[in-house]
Amino acid sequence: MADRDWDDDSDCEGAVERAERMTRVGWTATLGVTGLMAVAAIAAAVACLAAVGGMVYVVMAATG
Repeated sequence: MADRDWDDDSDCEGAVERAERMTRVGWTATLGVTGLMAVAAIAAAVACLAAVGGMVYVVMAATG
């Protein structure tokens, strides 16, 4: 510690760089999970619409 200047901010700069890197990783994970949830919601909506369409078909075929 004695060989460093009083204004040596290398420790702080390293911590800032690590924090920025972890922030990017966190945002990437958040966006990835959000995208997967959106795909899952769309797939569930399509499956529900297909089920409703199948039910309508069965009812129409049985009555007509």
